[in-house]
Amino acid sequence: MGIKMAEFLEIKRLSGYKYELEGRLLKRFDDFCASKQFSEEYITQDIANEFIYVAYEKPSTHLNKERLLHNFGVFLRDCGYESYICPIKSAKKKRGFTPYIYAESELFRLFEAIDNYPAHPLSNRHLIDPLLFRLVYGCGLRISEALNLRVDDVDTEGGLLTIRESKNRDRFVPMAESLRLRAVSFKKSFHVLSSKEDVFFPSPFGRALNLSTIYRRFRLYLWEARISHTGRGPRIHDLRHSFSVHRMKKWVLDGGNLQNLLPYLSVYLGHASFTGTQYYLRLTTDLYPEIIRQSEITFGNIFPEKERF
Repeated sequence: MGIKMAEFLEIKRLSGYKYELEGRLLKRFDDFCASKQFSEEYITQDIANEFIYVAYEKPSTHLNKERLLHNFGVFLRDCGYESYICPIKSAKKKRGFTPYIYAESELFRLFEAIDNYPAHPLSNRHLIDPLLFRLVYGCGLRISEALNLRVDDVDTEGGLLTIRESKNRDRFVPMAESLRLRAVSFKKSFHVLSSKEDVFFPSPFGRALNLSTIYRRFRLYLWEARISHTGRGPRIHDLRHSFSVHRMKKWVLDGGNLQNLLPYLSVYLGHASFTGTQYYLRLTTDLYPEIIRQSEITFGNIFPEKERF
């Protein structure tokens, strides 16, 4: 099975997945099979269960092994082997929650409300918020990532953001040209004398902005934009969800191949695993069924059913 393991890893990595943890787990599975003198070219249910469900290991480890052997089993089936495909059953069940995906007209009204907020001598929000919230939506950032940006993290010449220690790793996020130009203007206004480590979006006192303060501002902008808010949102984080869904919608309409493009979106968003990105695929198919119908002839059956999530 070792040859097929190597082929599987190579295909995944060529497709854009890092597969670092998965590579280590696959090596452990290979060693485990050798220790059990298991020499079949496919996975059996017994060997999978014995490898996955070690009593002293955490449920999160069981889940990682399930996902790996599920994907490897699918690969072996595609290669013609009658392999066992491991079910994914160790994931914690989440409460039913559907993110709020903003319509384009709502985004227009929201940013219009942000841009038109009046200046005040004791506040800099009228200067901060137009760029802050555009970065969250336009780059698919978490609000915490935007608030933690330092001056040196925003490359206005190259149009590149450095997101530090996001989910325990750094990543680089390119900005659209319109955002880059806004960042250039903002940097000239705020950071002529700043050090590289100064906060990019400072409070009037030069400190990092408080998340609760930003959320209160956001609620006011929603009100001004005539977007209803309930106890379940819309939230600031829904701008990131909306970016992802709108990006995938555009790819489909432009004739892009989602199977090839999804790994890039996953890396761009800083997802620790591909599962989070797959969720946006489900949202896109639910919200824009007419797009899926238009693309079925081109893409075939690449939109997974809900059970696969």
